[in-house]
Amino acid sequence: MTTTQQRIAQALKLARERVEALERAQRQPLAIVGIGCRFPRDVAGPDAFWDVLSNGRDVTTEIPADRWDVEHFFDPDPEVPGKMYVRRGGFLDAVDDFDPAFFGISEREAVSLDPQQRLLLEVGWEALEHAGIAPSAVRGASCGVFMGVSWHDYERLAFGRDARRVDAYAGLGNTPSIAAGRLAYVLGVEGPTMLVDTACSASLVAVHEACQSLRMGECDMALAGGVALMLSPLSTVFCCKIRALSPTGRCHTFDAAADGYLRGEGAGVIVLKRLDDARANGDRILAVIRGTAINHDGASSGLTVPNGRAQERLLEAALKDAGVEAGAIGYVEAHGTGTPLGDPIELAALSKVYGRGRTAQRPLLVGSVKTNIGHLEAAAGIAGLIKSVLMLQHQRVPASLNFTDPNPRFDWANSGLAVPTRLTENDAPLKMIGVSSFGFSGTNAHAILESAPEVAREAAVAGRGVQVLTLSARGEEALRALSTRYASFVEQG
Repeated sequence: MTTTQQRIAQALKLARERVEALERAQRQPLAIVGIGCRFPRDVAGPDAFWDVLSNGRDVTTEIPADRWDVEHFFDPDPEVPGKMYVRRGGFLDAVDDFDPAFFGISEREAVSLDPQQRLLLEVGWEALEHAGIAPSAVRGASCGVFMGVSWHDYERLAFGRDARRVDAYAGLGNTPSIAAGRLAYVLGVEGPTMLVDTACSASLVAVHEACQSLRMGECDMALAGGVALMLSPLSTVFCCKIRALSPTGRCHTFDAAADGYLRGEGAGVIVLKRLDDARANGDRILAVIRGTAINHDGASSGLTVPNGRAQERLLEAALKDAGVEAGAIGYVEAHGTGTPLGDPIELAALSKVYGRGRTAQRPLLVGSVKTNIGHLEAAAGIAGLIKSVLMLQHQRVPASLNFTDPNPRFDWANSGLAVPTRLTENDAPLKMIGVSSFGFSGTNAHAILESAPEVAREAAVAGRGVQVLTLSARGEEALRALSTRYASFVEQG
């Protein structure tokens, strides 16, 4: 071989190695190292959320009087203009509570700040703390922020059409893109930052984008999630006009009584790192994202009508990205809104991809957190993902509520699928979970989660002797509140 040929061979070898390295990087797993969440009825944090799930609680309520005049807007006839036919939803308590000074925001600016932005600041901060990362330590870091937001009710509520009420803070406080940008600004992080609005799939699409950014080396850590609040009656009126909501006030996911969904609100944020980086840093790994995929329904029978074939392709793409077989999935946290049209389409796609080789004796369990907290729309995907992380940690499958009579529009007998109706412990370890989230924009997302590596789980519980718990806060009142929360946590075991 001549010198020239040797050089060419060496160059080809190096090029091949670089391509292989790039392909490995694009499929490397991502570690979830922190979680922050707020869900209906003052459910704050993953422990409180697991309490709701494991005890099969429905935390939806009547629409609070401080949101809007329910009697004025209610009418059981869906044809009446300007009215809604629902009285229930999943609502956060004290959604107007906020400490602007903590985040360096003035009282004047806080008044113009969409509560969705306020909530993301709080939950993003809590996610970092849950990861054992001091928020002050990420300033200047290559940390991305990817958030899903859709509705912006506060702008209508606070300003309406009165231009005199619009001040210098109104635009920044209510522009959707600022929701992600403000969190990045307050933390001082310098990675890719973007808002995602694909309607109900927004937060899981945001997680997908965060994973892609980490894999491509655009950032070394990422915050991903979403938020949804119901602050004005108008968005609920709209949802009633398209007949999306349940007149009976419940999400009857996969049940014969499915008649629409129940709106919910909340926020969830996860902290992500490349798995190798998390291991090297000694982070507590809660779960691993093996793969994600997104796509669009394309030209289906209607703009908001789900496309079963597109859903099948989505699941297959996520499995390919994760490098796993369909049989490895032990549970699917479905989109499962409880609509008479969408449920059978989703079940058929799940059966086609995940149901193969399953039997009635050993089916794939599928459920939906929407039966507990309502449909959080832009934050629905992150709620389902956080539920799945908790399932992998606790090795239990919670009941999917309001399921008594299987939907007759689906062939359950030959599907390989079943819905859990009680807290279930698998015969075999629960290793992998699929999470779906679909938007009425037509954009769909699916993620494959895996339980934390054994070494990470063992390290999390090793060497726990007697330790001093040091508490600090920015003020006396905040310190008392923090002390109360920790005391409650210790008492609960």
